Amino acid sequence: MFKIGDLAVYPAHGVGRIEAIETREISGEKQDFYIMKILDNNMIIMIPVDNVESVGLRDIIDQGEVPKVYEIMKKRDIPADNQTWNRRYREYMEKIKTGSVFEVAEVLRDLYLLKVEKDLSFGERKMLDTAQNLLLKELSIAKETDEGAIMTDINNIFNLDN
Repeated sequence: MFKIGDLAVYPAHGVGRIEAIETREISGEKQDFYIMKILDNNMIIMIPVDNVESVGLRDIIDQGEVPKVYEIMKKRDIPADNQTWNRRYREYMEKIKTGSVFEVAEVLRDLYLLKVEKDLSFGERKMLDTAQNLLLKELSIAKETDEGAIMTDINNIFNLDN
């Protein structure tokens, strides 16, 4: 159960704030909804309170779980990916849609590693940005730091000089 003002993660859209809890009548039945505003783009999402679990709305991870996310990004002994880019894209999209910060970290890692080997397709570059933005926002809130510090951590993990 979320309260007004709570921060939560909505799969594939990222961190949002519960702005209101409203009752609306849909098809003759009254239903309670969380009105959530996504922090990155101010998109408003209405989430039926009864469907929170099925849509994957969840709390932001605890600070203690952040190192686990970093460990996923540091892992390098992953099998080589010989799939076609569109199959890989679908697989990564499924991981992002789960809303799991750990799955998003896997997508970011895999795309960063792939980027070293070859140019990413437009869709893959866009997905890398999406995964990175989702992680930046949630990890910065979990660690109570700014996104720049998290970006520095990510750059250090992938040995990037920016």
